[in-house]
Amino acid sequence: MTRQELIQQIKEKKTFLCVGLDTDLKKIPEHLLKDEDPIFAFNKAIIDATAPYCVAYKPNLAFYEAFGVKGIISFEKTIKYLNDNYPKHFIIADAKRGDIGNTSAMYARTFFEEYNLDALTVAPYMGEDSVSPFLTYEGKWVILLALTSNKGSFDFQQTTDTEGERLFEKVIKRSQQWGNDENMMYVVGATRGEMFKDIRKVAPTHFLLVPGIGAQGGSLEDVCKYGMLKDDCGLLVNSSRAIIYADKTENFAAAAAQEAKKVAEQMAALL
Repeated sequence: MTRQELIQQIKEKKTFLCVGLDTDLKKIPEHLLKDEDPIFAFNKAIIDATAPYCVAYKPNLAFYEAFGVKGIISFEKTIKYLNDNYPKHFIIADAKRGDIGNTSAMYARTFFEEYNLDALTVAPYMGEDSVSPFLTYEGKWVILLALTSNKGSFDFQQTTDTEGERLFEKVIKRSQQWGNDENMMYVVGATRGEMFKDIRKVAPTHFLLVPGIGAQGGSLEDVCKYGMLKDDCGLLVNSSRAIIYADKTENFAAAAAQEAKKVAEQMAALL
């Protein structure tokens, strides 16, 4: 999916919601555990219910890899279902890959060729040669970790050098020598609020993938006030637990749809 295609979907649907598919067997409704593939059964119902209110889905690989081969099969079935039935939705693998060049090339092949995903989250801290293999795929996106919402982000990301530049700012600036706003986004946690002003100083046109609203308490209004681009939106705001675990009964999908609709309505007003 190109940048313009993504922007077009945001404008048409009046939402920039990304639904995180962080599917945990300990949290899904009990009646689904009787299904041959409970993870896929849950994902399919959530996707069908929330598709009208979002433009993207983000399965987190850890929640699938934890179940070995069965979990990977569930992941593959989820991606195939999205590609076959919702081809206009942007699909992100939240895998946080990044390694030496030949290893990154294999990760890129896995997610962009084998699974045919639109985007992959990548850790940039091994430098250019660990990121560049992902950028060779036309129409695919690298989403670099920039400023995350966890408290440990203060350990490294916000440390400053002798000239007062913070590490996350250095990462954003340097990475723009590798890619551009047509194939690279940045992860910026919603709990950072006003720091989106600082992000926009160094990444004025790039899309930002923003986790942290909903269960993590980030403010959608602050994200949009400081991070939204005037014409292109420039945001994909992710919500996972608050939507997919809104209800644990047989009405879970309808409850998820209601939560997604509420967020989408807020987004439409902010747009």
